[in-house]
Amino acid sequence: MASLDPRLKTLNWKGRELADMMERRKVDILCVQETRWKSSKARSIGAGFKLFYYGVDSKRNGVGVVLKEEFVRNVLEVKRVSDRVMSLKLEIEGVMLNVVSGYAPQVGCELEEKERFWSELDEVMESIPTGERVVMGADFNGHVGEGNRGDEEVMGKFRF
Repeated sequence: MASLDPRLKTLNWKGRELADMMERRKVDILCVQETRWKSSKARSIGAGFKLFYYGVDSKRNGVGVVLKEEFVRNVLEVKRVSDRVMSLKLEIEGVMLNVVSGYAPQVGCELEEKERFWSELDEVMESIPTGERVVMGADFNGHVGEGNRGDEEVMGKFRF
């Protein structure tokens, strides 16, 4: 399982590049953010991988989950909540696994957009039954360093 913000421009050639990278690194499940792909689809990207994705604007946002083809038949549910949150539910060897992909708004985005993202993510997490496993790959657009000057309302006093 891995997560990546590849800042992809086109699905055709970058999709195959993702598949090749996953094959080389032996990654079976990959969450992708900031895909910038406008659509709600599932399609093969080559090398035995399938991409489930959602986006509403080709210039910003977009999330997806790439699975090794052998796991595609195990997909029970795909929830495309928004261009910032989606999840897949799989059953693997009797274990229910929920894969959540998220892309948080950047610091400069409106407070309403930030609150909507966290509400959507919370809704997805709350909908997962107790006892089922969860893995999340997300770009939370966090900041590293000291202080929060100018960001007190959205960040509080804690940083990494």
